[in-house]
Amino acid sequence: MAAHEFGIMDRAPTLKERYERYEPEKYTPVRVEDELLAPLLPQLGELDFFWHSLERPAKGLAYTGITLISPAAMDGLLKILGSRPELDELRNLLLRAKAAGKFVIHFGI
Repeated sequence: MAAHEFGIMDRAPTLKERYERYEPEKYTPVRVEDELLAPLLPQLGELDFFWHSLERPAKGLAYTGITLISPAAMDGLLKILGSRPELDELRNLLLRAKAAGKFVIHFGI
């Protein structure tokens, strides 16, 4: 089954860094089945994220790529996730990242 993975980045990405490789082992990610995120994609498409690099701001998740989620985007993302119990693990990860002022990396399907 197709899934997305989200992990907390130890350090903020720099402007010139590009994230092109699938490297979940670096981030201890949580896995979220695509069927849980797919209904939220229209709302997620209104949020400001970065695709592969801070040099590439974009709206929404890079569905089949890598998204960098800044601390500034956490509140909007958490609001969209709401209180769905099936997304508790992701919500907890986002809350930890927000409290620490950390970026989150998203590996699309």
